[in-house]
Amino acid sequence: MFVPGFWDPKRRPERPDVTRLPTQIRFVTTEDYPPFSFRGEGGRPVGFNVDIARAICVELAISCTLEVMPFDQLVAALDSGAADAAIAGIAITATSREALDFTDRYFRSPARFVGRKVQAFKGVAPPDLAGLNIGVVGGTAHEAFLRDQFFEAVVRPFPTSEAAREALKKGEIDLVFGDGVQLALWLNGTSSENCCAFIGGPFTESRYFGEGMGVAVKKGNDALRQSLNYAFAQLWEEGVYTDLYLRWFPISVY
Repeated sequence: MFVPGFWDPKRRPERPDVTRLPTQIRFVTTEDYPPFSFRGEGGRPVGFNVDIARAICVELAISCTLEVMPFDQLVAALDSGAADAAIAGIAITATSREALDFTDRYFRSPARFVGRKVQAFKGVAPPDLAGLNIGVVGGTAHEAFLRDQFFEAVVRPFPTSEAAREALKKGEIDLVFGDGVQLALWLNGTSSENCCAFIGGPFTESRYFGEGMGVAVKKGNDALRQSLNYAFAQLWEEGVYTDLYLRWFPISVY
């Protein structure tokens, strides 16, 4: 299985001086973003982000805490000093960079096509999909991408991703286009009834789908940001990131 890497092996961050860091790193995350962060057995926070945070702390040999809070409170927690780092799927954008500093990207969710296994597809280049009915959630970046790049296809907006996927199962549309992570979860779950599979891709155009996710820290907290970047590079080189990716994404989003 392909595992995406976001770190240049030629770029080796220097080992940070952890004495410049607080005695512990206070991470914050959310509880409503599976498989990244959600409540597991006994109400404990679990997920890819949670395991990444723990691995960072082991790599830096520093004590850490992890608090769960609503997404709309994360920035205020960093600004006020109530938290040091948010690992909660915050997208790196021009707007978010105005309020926060970010580590290097550690994940990027591509857009993907999904089709029924009984239907054959030549490919997913725009000419291949001309005239086909493609379901997508209306008003999203995914719809905008389809209309701009696949203008010969028939774009069918749906109110929810669940509605689009149900239409695909019934054969009412030829393909669904959407977030790779959510589609992978559906394909790996029981509700898909093993009907479908990824077709072509992935699509990662930042103009539509953003730069990806980074750990957010308070503006100007370079000591922590650089330390986290060092930890990420080490986790990739040591294979820890790959192990966690394979654990939480049994069907690769790529």
